[in-house]
Amino acid sequence: MGSEGPLRKITRKEVAEHNTVDSAWTIISNKVYDVTTFLQEHPGGLEILLEQAGEDGTEQFEDVGHSGDARQTRETFLIGEIVESEWRKYMDDNKSWDPKSPEYYNDKRSPLEYIVYPLLFTALIAAIYYMFIA
Repeated sequence: MGSEGPLRKITRKEVAEHNTVDSAWTIISNKVYDVTTFLQEHPGGLEILLEQAGEDGTEQFEDVGHSGDARQTRETFLIGEIVESEWRKYMDDNKSWDPKSPEYYNDKRSPLEYIVYPLLFTALIAAIYYMFIA
């Protein structure tokens, strides 16, 4: 179902009308997916998708931690995007889901924090050891 060229603009109200086993649409990161034909194939069961049918399932989709393969499969069901005036800002909007990208592993900490904090902790433990035990 994936499309090429400009995406069809869809309102959240229109998505809300597609919330049944016969027509199940969901929103993920302001994009609209028709998952009707995928309901029976979904590894987590059709109930999971039906819970999000007609709604924004971005948070639930990201919380599960879907694989790169799942993200590629999702794109085959893309039918449009939410009209710009109804876009939402998501926590992970700036996060890349490409495992080859450094941003994929970025948890917003400075690289120094991976070195400095463990060194400080080690120094603190050593100081306590030498002051009270040695």
